[in-house]
Amino acid sequence: MTFLTPILNRVVTFSVLTGAVALSPVLTATAQAETLNGAGATFPAPLYERYAREVKKKHPELKINYQAIGSGGGIRQTIAGTVDFGASDAAMKDDEIAKVKKGVILVPTAGGAVSVVYNLPGVSKLRLSRKTLPEIFSGQITKWDDAKIKADNPGVNLPNQPIKFVVRADGSGTTFIFTNHLSAISGYFKGRIGANTAPKWTLKNVLKGKGNPGVAALVSRTPGSIGYVEYDYATKNNLKSAELQNKKGEFVAPSLQAANSALSTVTFPSNYRVFVGDPGQGYPIVGLTWMMVYNQYSTPAKAEAIKKWINWVLKDGQQFNDDLNYTKIPNDVVNRVLQTVNSTVK
Repeated sequence: MTFLTPILNRVVTFSVLTGAVALSPVLTATAQAETLNGAGATFPAPLYERYAREVKKKHPELKINYQAIGSGGGIRQTIAGTVDFGASDAAMKDDEIAKVKKGVILVPTAGGAVSVVYNLPGVSKLRLSRKTLPEIFSGQITKWDDAKIKADNPGVNLPNQPIKFVVRADGSGTTFIFTNHLSAISGYFKGRIGANTAPKWTLKNVLKGKGNPGVAALVSRTPGSIGYVEYDYATKNNLKSAELQNKKGEFVAPSLQAANSALSTVTFPSNYRVFVGDPGQGYPIVGLTWMMVYNQYSTPAKAEAIKKWINWVLKDGQQFNDDLNYTKIPNDVVNRVLQTVNSTVK
């Protein structure tokens, strides 16, 4: 079972003309153009942008518009019914699902790692233990030369300067993945901040960026800073990523291989909702991302277009996941999800 995932200073938006989707033969033999509008997570935005370009090769008349506004926005717009599909790295909660009048299916599309990125001139390698990382982001550790960070990094010349924290300004699935892990390994962090898409940070020297691009941009230009972004944003923009201690006690750098290892034991329930707090191996901060599609659409043509899109994403689109450092969804899960979508969406 395998899974996983440039820096923009604005919300990522793309609109790719990919042509018309043929309607079901039962309805009509004439192909008809259909536009699908989606919005949500920035975590998978580079992947969804690639999907939108590539899908036109098989469905040249399908038009996909996706606006990367954050997972919180994706969930809100899904509930409001203002999009054809939403996207989130934080699986919808029961109370959120109950608010979707047209019914909703969670479609896992990829997995990925969240990198802890830092800007510390002169420090090319930084290790953070399971004890140190949550103490940093709960405000217990405030200076780079704190004894606990030094203990994780013997021989490294850490500066005597305050830590500048960079977090998300928007409701974020990336934030949920990050805080879900810290909550799983630290009771102190869980009790004061907790796993949330938009936590109330109790930090000094805190900066807030919109989306993964915003956080990455702030870390890049702020010496002494530390933040968290989806792995592909870190690698594509040459940001330094800390090695983090996993459940086995190993210090592991984020990578596709390490994320695959972490996600290799995940079991998907019938609603495909998974929360990975503290994996038993591999890189410790990993999560999944979902598209949210409705059970009921306004027209048969719209429903058929959604099914075409989701079938392409899970069958043909998965080949592009590795290229952008995202994990793939396992074949057995793909088959289950497509059975649900093809039999339920109307």
